[in-house]
Amino acid sequence: MLIYHFGTRDALLRAVLGRARQRQLDIFGDLLRVRPDEPYTATLGRAWTFITGPDGRPYLRMFGQLRESAEQRLWPDFRRTATTDWLGPLEDGLRSIGRPDLATLVLAVIRGLLMDLDATGDTTRTDRAFRDFLGSVEHLSSGDHSSACRSQERAGRGTTGTDTASGT
Repeated sequence: MLIYHFGTRDALLRAVLGRARQRQLDIFGDLLRVRPDEPYTATLGRAWTFITGPDGRPYLRMFGQLRESAEQRLWPDFRRTATTDWLGPLEDGLRSIGRPDLATLVLAVIRGLLMDLDATGDTTRTDRAFRDFLGSVEHLSSGDHSSACRSQERAGRGTTGTDTASGT
């Protein structure tokens, strides 16, 4: 009966995945929303706890398998959208601490730790690593980003062994 309604097995599976993905976006998106009474790193910490907890793990398992599928026949562009869907909410949240430019880094760390957690099941270690990372984000947000970038640029130029003022 369901196949008749959806036409094919793949169409049925795409509909189920689409509905589950929308629920994940709604739930996780709300978790990443800026709260005026909470530092954004605390928001990220609370989101991590939910995402890696019993209510978030089913989504991670389902979409992790879809992302890792070599064929990608059910959702051909899933890997791309599974990345870009989260950059906007993270940029918005990180803007509250003056660092929307960290969205890609935060997403990459979250994804890496989720893969680690999936492979090892070691919640204690991955939770500690995420807390340590949040401490780094707090440190980055409290410093003067523009002077840090200028220092990195100077350091990069200084490693060439050429003094640009004297041409040596």
